[in-house]
Amino acid sequence: MSFNYPKNEKLKSQKHIDLLFSEGKSISKYPLRLVFAPVVLENDEKIKIGVSVSKKHFKNAVNRNHYKRLLRECYRLNKKMLLENLEKPYAIMFFYQSKETMCFKEMNEKTIQLFEKFLLEIKK
Repeated sequence: MSFNYPKNEKLKSQKHIDLLFSEGKSISKYPLRLVFAPVVLENDEKIKIGVSVSKKHFKNAVNRNHYKRLLRECYRLNKKMLLENLEKPYAIMFFYQSKETMCFKEMNEKTIQLFEKFLLEIKK
């Protein structure tokens, strides 16, 4: 299993993003939130993921970009957990929703907890 974040895993399709916000379900593990919806993907892809940090909480782009990098890194290191347990493809949006700062170690722990919660939710 490679720990990369290739272009084909990035959520860029406006159709999928609209679907997420109109029909997607949401789970959270403060301050992280995951919005997800099953989608049809080509080429046996299992997941499309995007990250977002609110402009409301972090006014400076430098700070938003820092947290987006941390979110992508948390996903990259823990995506094996998702890919091994998904039966159908999903589009996922990963949010950081707080003004509070968080170090990478804490964020990684919360990401693992959030992914476990997500896997339990889709098994229902």
